[in-house]
Amino acid sequence: MTRSPADLMRVNLLEVFNEPDPDRRAAVIAENYAEEVVWHEPDRIIHGRTELARRAAELRAENPDWIFRPAGPAAGLDDIGHLGFRYGPADGQPSVVSGMDIARTRNGVIIELYTIVTEIRQPS
Repeated sequence: MTRSPADLMRVNLLEVFNEPDPDRRAAVIAENYAEEVVWHEPDRIIHGRTELARRAAELRAENPDWIFRPAGPAAGLDDIGHLGFRYGPADGQPSVVSGMDIARTRNGVIIELYTIVTEIRQPS
């Protein structure tokens, strides 16, 4: 089954970056990202599935009680998908980080991912 760009954006946010189990996260990454995926973060560029999985695990470890939430619906047009996000405490406190993920896709997998951070607030 080939996923649409909007489907891939939901998987990216909810099944990769919110996934606490490293084996499950690795399986989702293998299914939904190109082997040589490139992820552009605000302060670095990540190359390949292995490094993407490592960085996702780092983010989980940095703030284990925080989660990503969609900030509106995922959308796609042709081979581009996007989804706004909020990141912060899971206990209902306000989000600390807001931004958007934008991805280029090909043949039902993400080949390039851009994370744009639009706001960072101090945690409550």
